[in-house]
Amino acid sequence: MFSTITNAFKIPDLRKRILFTILMLVIFRFGAHVPVPYLSSDAMQAFLSGGGADLFSLFDVFTGGAFSNATVMALGVSPYINASIIVQLLTVAIPSLERLAKEGIEGRKKLNKITRYLGIVLAFVQGAGLYVTLHNMGIEANMTTIVNEGVLTFFIITLTFTAGTAFIVWLGELITEKGLGNGVSLIIFAGIVSRIPSAGYSIYKTYLAKGVFSAKGAVISLAILVVAIAAIALVVFFDSAERRIPVQYAKRVVGRKMYGGQSTNIPIKVVMGGVMPIIFASSIMAFPATIVRLLKSGSLPTSGWKMNLLGCLSAGYGDWWTDIIYAVIYFLLIIFFTYFYSAIQFNTVELANNMKKSGGYIPGYRPGKPTSDFISKVSTRLNFIGALFLGVIAVLPVIVGAVFGIQGLQIGGTSLLIMEGVALETVRQIESQMVMRHYKGFLE
Repeated sequence: MFSTITNAFKIPDLRKRILFTILMLVIFRFGAHVPVPYLSSDAMQAFLSGGGADLFSLFDVFTGGAFSNATVMALGVSPYINASIIVQLLTVAIPSLERLAKEGIEGRKKLNKITRYLGIVLAFVQGAGLYVTLHNMGIEANMTTIVNEGVLTFFIITLTFTAGTAFIVWLGELITEKGLGNGVSLIIFAGIVSRIPSAGYSIYKTYLAKGVFSAKGAVISLAILVVAIAAIALVVFFDSAERRIPVQYAKRVVGRKMYGGQSTNIPIKVVMGGVMPIIFASSIMAFPATIVRLLKSGSLPTSGWKMNLLGCLSAGYGDWWTDIIYAVIYFLLIIFFTYFYSAIQFNTVELANNMKKSGGYIPGYRPGKPTSDFISKVSTRLNFIGALFLGVIAVLPVIVGAVFGIQGLQIGGTSLLIMEGVALETVRQIESQMVMRHYKGFLE
């Protein structure tokens, strides 16, 4: 491992890319500690202290605590991710955007430009909504949330949030172009990883520190460690799992040359959608608690049927049985969005037609519709396995948290999948550079 890293740094281009990526991530973490003018960090922490897994809790995890500390990067890349999801869905519905997606590099550049502008608009809207919510919370709780309130303060705070999101997106694009690639994903990865030490210390202080140590605390800590290791192993295994469909290309003569005749395969991943189905499902589940927070100025109901209903839609807020109901609904949503995202991203009819045009066929199946039907059947079965895997990884922390009474694990599955996926993809990027130069890499 260490010799591989040493060999990687011996390659000038790869060394520059690694160092540039590290520098951009350091700048991101530095910006996550620059406070927003006129905004109290105590107010943001009070805003998040009501319990429940809403979108603002996800903001805080993905930004590495920048949201709860009221810094300029509080919104992180979440508005940009939402804009990307919206543009992807609209690409299927709007013919003009679908044509742009098929125009190659130039079309993707235009779609990326639309996504950036839409992300900035969403960041401004979210910043404005957060300002109004904090203003109302300050009035109801009789606390100072915003200093020197007024129209000028509103625009300063909102535009600061917007500028922070735009700056993060710009850093991500720089990492994609001049670094190791996957810039936005690496920024989310850095934010999640930065919370690991504080999470570990919180577990230690709660269960293992002097004065609170007990056999039950040791068992809970060991259970968390075992579940984490097992989840990491499963994620690594399923991320690399794929079904390879053999494809044979017929021989054809063009002039005096013969083309084709070779065999290849179509790799179909088991987890085709990656972490996107979990992000979709968690956003849907977090939406009710988020709306209640905005309407109730950061507070949530503390008793009665309203609390139980909201607990069924927000992990870590109600009783243990509401967490179980939440886990079931969450699991079903993940299965639905796995098939939904696969249907959007993987067009079996287009794939079969392209194979037919190039003289390719799957042995035992005629080109055209039979080939498309076979690929669809294989994709459906793989999606079922992938959906079960994603559901178990996402729901397991919720169940563990409900059984042992541990708060904060409900977003652990999403965070773990993002970290593992980004880490594996980054390793592949470095590995491809190493293989081109005949070095032994990470993946042996």
